Amino acid sequence: MELNILYSYVIEVLIRLHTRVLEKLPDLVRGLPTLASILRRKVKNKRIRVVWESVLEEHGMQEEDITALCTFFVAHGNKAEHYIAKVRQMYIKDVNFMITNMVKNQALQDGLLKAVQVIEKGKAVRAPEEQKSSLEELIPSAKS
Repeated sequence: MELNILYSYVIEVLIRLHTRVLEKLPDLVRGLPTLASILRRKVKNKRIRVVWESVLEEHGMQEEDITALCTFFVAHGNKAEHYIAKVRQMYIKDVNFMITNMVKNQALQDGLLKAVQVIEKGKAVRAPEEQKSSLEELIPSAKS
């Protein structure tokens, strides 16, 4: 059951990101039928890459999150079922607690927590330490 709940968040966030890229690139809809096609083509196509990066940013996500979520999807997608939001809430009251206690891989845990935020709130909120390190990268004098 827990696997199905996590899978549901993963698939919903991947669909949301794919859909958002297509909304921003309507002329490429036929050439980008899947998220995998976006991930492949962004390497050589600057326009796709720029839109992909902006979609990640507007959702508060990073490439590492997507890598972890795609890995989860590939590893578990064939044996998981999608649960709609009402069913998920009926089974698990605090999905964040479940993720932090069940998922030991830090990259996957971070990606799943962000996926939950995106689906439930529309955007992931970065952790204070992430915000601080990003600020330090942009402004070296911001280091304490």
